[in-house]
Amino acid sequence: MKRKYLDYAATTPTHPDVVTAMMPFFSEAFGNPSSIYSYGQEARTEVIAARASVASLIGAQEEEIVFTSGGTEADNAAIKGVVFARDRGSSHIITTAIEHHAVLESCTFLQRQGIKVTVLPVDGQGIVNPDDVRKAITPDTVLVSVMHANNEVGSIQPIAEIGRIAREAGVSFHTDAVQTVGHVPVSVDELGVDLLSMSAHKLYGPKGVGALYVRRGTKLSPLIHGGGQERNRRAGTENVPGIVGFGKATELAVVEGAPEAERLTQLRNTLIGGLLDRISDARLNGHPTSRLPNNVNMSFDFVEGESLLLHLDMEGICASTGSACSSGSLEPSHVLLALGLSHQLAHGSLRFSLGKWTMHEDIDRVLEVLPGIVTRLRAMSPLGGTPGGSGNE
Repeated sequence: MKRKYLDYAATTPTHPDVVTAMMPFFSEAFGNPSSIYSYGQEARTEVIAARASVASLIGAQEEEIVFTSGGTEADNAAIKGVVFARDRGSSHIITTAIEHHAVLESCTFLQRQGIKVTVLPVDGQGIVNPDDVRKAITPDTVLVSVMHANNEVGSIQPIAEIGRIAREAGVSFHTDAVQTVGHVPVSVDELGVDLLSMSAHKLYGPKGVGALYVRRGTKLSPLIHGGGQERNRRAGTENVPGIVGFGKATELAVVEGAPEAERLTQLRNTLIGGLLDRISDARLNGHPTSRLPNNVNMSFDFVEGESLLLHLDMEGICASTGSACSSGSLEPSHVLLALGLSHQLAHGSLRFSLGKWTMHEDIDRVLEVLPGIVTRLRAMSPLGGTPGGSGNE
């Protein structure tokens, strides 16, 4: 049975062209980019080219790109780096309740160091109100961090409007764009951000490499010390194969991104409409239109998401429940709770995320098997309630 992978938001398969581009840098062009002889300079040349490619994708300058080990490090480096570089009298961060744990736990860590943190709510569709950001800014605010699009429910935030608010207040603005770079248009100038996090394995690149955009003039203390790499902003010998792969993935995204987003949006809408039509007491989580092209997050009352996931897996369908990064936890998704879902409904959620190799037959297969799975599980459910009513209530 050929498996149907519908969890691209967790990770994407590495594109074959990316693998081909990376291979020489494991054993042939293996030099350290800091070395002055030919092996090292060959590697350095490719790192420079990859940096230019990553910068071009988001409308940045090459020197504003800092390569990291992934999105989590980029988030940590942005938040801690701005705070550690601050004027000592300033000690306030603003973020939202639906951020990735890399942001929220960085803020919690800083809170234990005496930094004040304001966590803003979102509405029932997962959108933060820019006016709430404006009202939360104080003379002590050094950073606002709001993700571009949520990894669980796919809602895209009004980042450009928040960027204008932060700029008017003279406050640094960071966005976690791990889910958007390579999938929707991203321009650091149009968004008005000073820092932006990216991860290669979310756009068909390799795992273990990412980047942080740092606008020229932004004060940032390095998170990792020990060498002069990345213009003294991130010590450590560069992951040359990973960086080359990241660069190739961004090249492909420039060519394929727009038509692929259109294709996935159509598949996404087909899946959403089909599930709401076929399954009673189901609801779409996140904004209905201002959402990632590939994201479908649904909740089904009177059933557990983990059970749905296991039954889908037996049918050869890979999806996720809650956040893949926190799988194994018995706690419901903090994102879904922030949207106002009950614990029961949050536990009954599934996320399907589509990608390059998702086809119409994959969507048809989900629509064929999931309604029956839900019906069977509800018949055995100890959760109570009588399923019924409109599927989009």
